[in-house]
Amino acid sequence: MADESQLSPFVFPLQGGLVLDQSTFTMDPGMAYELQNFEPDTQGGYRRINGFTKWNSNIVPQTSASTEPVLMTAMYKGNVIAARGEKVFKGGTSGSWTEIDTGRTSAGKYTFFRYNLAGTDFIVWADGANHASKYDNSTVTDLNATGAPANPKFVAGFKNSLFFAGMSATPQEIVFTAPYSDTDFSAANGAGSFSIDGTITGLIPFREVLYIFADERIYKLVGNTSADFQLQPVTRELGCKNGHTIREFAGNIIFLGPDGLRTVAGTEKIGDVELGTLSTPVQQLFLDETDVSDFDSLVIPEKTQYRIFFTKSAGDDKKGVICSKKADRYEFSEFIGIRPSCTDSNIFNGVSYILHGGYDGFVFRQEQGNTFDGTTITGRYRSPDLTMGDAGIRKNFQRVIISYAPTGTVNSDLFVRYDYEDPQVPRPAAYPFDSTSVVALYGSSIYGTATYGGQSNPLVRQSIEGSGFAVALRVVDSGVSSPYSLKGFQLEFDAGARR
Repeated sequence: MADESQLSPFVFPLQGGLVLDQSTFTMDPGMAYELQNFEPDTQGGYRRINGFTKWNSNIVPQTSASTEPVLMTAMYKGNVIAARGEKVFKGGTSGSWTEIDTGRTSAGKYTFFRYNLAGTDFIVWADGANHASKYDNSTVTDLNATGAPANPKFVAGFKNSLFFAGMSATPQEIVFTAPYSDTDFSAANGAGSFSIDGTITGLIPFREVLYIFADERIYKLVGNTSADFQLQPVTRELGCKNGHTIREFAGNIIFLGPDGLRTVAGTEKIGDVELGTLSTPVQQLFLDETDVSDFDSLVIPEKTQYRIFFTKSAGDDKKGVICSKKADRYEFSEFIGIRPSCTDSNIFNGVSYILHGGYDGFVFRQEQGNTFDGTTITGRYRSPDLTMGDAGIRKNFQRVIISYAPTGTVNSDLFVRYDYEDPQVPRPAAYPFDSTSVVALYGSSIYGTATYGGQSNPLVRQSIEGSGFAVALRVVDSGVSSPYSLKGFQLEFDAGARR
């Protein structure tokens, strides 16, 4: 038996997320130098993301061209409201789409808001080119009474009124209905309007405040009715670049600012230009994104996760950034392979629905399946370059132990790279990291293909070869894998000569 008494173990749990603003000498071992199609796991480690599948196998009907993208996907009373071309449809998970609205000439990307009025659940939508409309699961009603905005782009509910903004003729104006009404725009009954000194880019109600975002301003509206509404500045030095990136997330509001992701609470607490951006660890991913007009976002509440999609209507970009709240910090990763034209996330009857519309005319449900609607998900993880505290000692590596949590079959490879991936240093071939016999999950595993009663957090002990002053580990999916979570590694080595 080989003498392993001189082997030194180096153990590190995976935590910290993708970090691109630190050198390899300052990164913690558990941080990731590359983290693609993995997400910070709520239970620790990095989890390969789920896929998405079609919500309905039927395409949303086009108006005039097959190139028309889906302009709205909204979960409403168990069905999806989808807009494409000049029409709006309702559809379940099967069967044809039912047309519920038409004649929406030159409609752009929609915003919408779900609300309850006098015991009835409504959804209201705006497209930037036509009157806003509301729907009660039976009838679509255009909001076109005297005083109603002609072509709002944004709509939100606040203090029992509807608020509209983004009109082409008055981009700085906000119009609101009378209290407890979604159709009354009479000032005598409490409706009204006001303006700010900037082009409005989005609205969101949060707690007892309506936040109003502009291109270089943020305001908040407080009060209960037009009699006591007060408009207060939050900051006059920065704003939101795209209203579709504004979401309530982790007890805060997150949005895309001029230099990355920011939070409103952070802005109010720290103030103006001194505010540190939330996305500092992955700032370089945002630097080259100058055209953000088609960006979108959504929140996965059960994961306390925000996703921003770097979509471009004129290109084929399928990338974006994941931001996860972990205790007192945020962790990041990136994804490649999702290109939504519109999004929604909503909990209905206790079930979370994460949806997006596509440029191909279909509606998809995220967090479903092991592929991107049939396309393999390629997950990539790379550790920092690890020196085990001494970059001057050569280490002879004997073994790596992988701690992970599978949910099904894993089909990946482990790569070991030495000395900062110096091309002059020998590179061992890939080591298989797969698991055809993993713990069976009742209701999802297939009899004969899984091991019932197996370990839910197994350890893979892999002998490796090679030596170096620094080492980096890579995991790359080499085929279709069920989601799995990498928890940590143990490297075993003996010390060699000092350089």
